[in-house]
Amino acid sequence: MRKLETEDEKRMHHPDAKEISKGKVTPTSPREAQSIFPTISMTAPIQTHEFDPQFKKEIIETHGGENLNRCFQCGTCTSDCPIARFSDSYRPRTLIRMIQLGLRNRVLSSETLWLCAACFTCTDRCPQDVEVASVIRILRNAAVAQGFIPRIFKELGSNILKTGTAYRIPALRLKKRVQLGLPPLPKRNPDIIVKIAEATGFSKLLKQGEQPT
Repeated sequence: MRKLETEDEKRMHHPDAKEISKGKVTPTSPREAQSIFPTISMTAPIQTHEFDPQFKKEIIETHGGENLNRCFQCGTCTSDCPIARFSDSYRPRTLIRMIQLGLRNRVLSSETLWLCAACFTCTDRCPQDVEVASVIRILRNAAVAQGFIPRIFKELGSNILKTGTAYRIPALRLKKRVQLGLPPLPKRNPDIIVKIAEATGFSKLLKQGEQPT
């Protein structure tokens, strides 16, 4: 009898899956990205269809990922990581190994990818000069290009375009600053930020998945 495909296998065989994985096609919304590249648990058994030998090559050819193959899994990056101390799931060493194995979707769809604080401790202490923090930056950019954008980051981005700050500052807090004799906050110019966002394509990314009003 013909073996029935699992839901994950059906999605990975989606006609656009290969083109999207190579960056040639961009999902129009996070929902579409999820339908084609489902989020897979980092600890779930690895399936043969998940391996993509081109993934490691793409990372190495991107600035900051050149030394990826030098990693011999010593664990220094993870043992010194301030986030890993308080997280049961975030392990820089694991992410690096998954890239080497070519587990593109499992890495890019992982929520742990966004836990990195970009403190560069891993990069400073790596005995093999692997720029771990830069590799994670590359992964985040690739994840966004494929439609994997955590909701909180989209909200922060929208706030920046509207107010010039990541968080909206309530009038009560501004009034409190005056009462405490604190200097006024620097003036912001959201119009300039909007122009930069439109020129770089950032505005388009934020609009992905929005419902027309």
